[in-house]
Amino acid sequence: MKETWMYQINPTLKLFTMILLFIGVLMIHDVNTMLNLTVLMSVLFFLYNGFPLKRVFLFMIPFALIFISTSSSMIMFGKGDTTWFKWGLIHITEESFYRGIHIGLRALMFAFLGLTFSLTTKPVMLFYSLMQQVKLSPKYAYSFLAGYRLIPIMIDEFQVIHSALKVRGLERKKGIMSIPGKFKAYSIPLLSQSIRRAFRIAVAMEAKKFRSTQSRTYYYQVGFSKMDIFFVLVVLVLVLLAFSVSNYYPYFPIEDVRYDN
Repeated sequence: MKETWMYQINPTLKLFTMILLFIGVLMIHDVNTMLNLTVLMSVLFFLYNGFPLKRVFLFMIPFALIFISTSSSMIMFGKGDTTWFKWGLIHITEESFYRGIHIGLRALMFAFLGLTFSLTTKPVMLFYSLMQQVKLSPKYAYSFLAGYRLIPIMIDEFQVIHSALKVRGLERKKGIMSIPGKFKAYSIPLLSQSIRRAFRIAVAMEAKKFRSTQSRTYYYQVGFSKMDIFFVLVVLVLVLLAFSVSNYYPYFPIEDVRYDN
């Protein structure tokens, strides 16, 4: 993995930009605009996510399945006036086809926005940025960071418990009747360890006066730079380009995929 210019953008600015794009995508009902915007965001994602292409394609597999499932279900079982194909419950119309493509592209667009943000944003820097730019309370930010750091520890504990139960022979039991015993054997140790660890973290945060309303110093200082302006300009250009191309060179003869009875 290599860090591109997308990693240098202020995490808070990137977060709110993505939220605005999420909301804007929900308001778009033109399949031509949605197609242009999805293609342009995919280019931005594939060029500057910083991960190898093999790993990126692995990330995209579930979202490709979501695109196929959402679009195909709407295409085959949607409503419309101009029938293209009908057989039993399957009824493909012109309106349902465009609506299905639009919904699939919208799901794919959400995937590109989410992956672009998650793969190019460090969680630690995100919470530091939220504390400094949005004035998020440190007790909440550091609590989330502590929980994020505890995930790999809990995975290691699960593996240790799994190995111990395997040695004791519990894993050899098969069938539905063995599920309650396995659930109890895993859940009780994990829950007790989590309670102890949470209590220790709470005591440590209390000792560090995280409930205090006084201003705190930060190990990482997160601010704004020229790359933030460049990022906003790039997003604006992509959005304007998507709308302009769809207006002057539409691919599909439809401007609004919503169906009115």
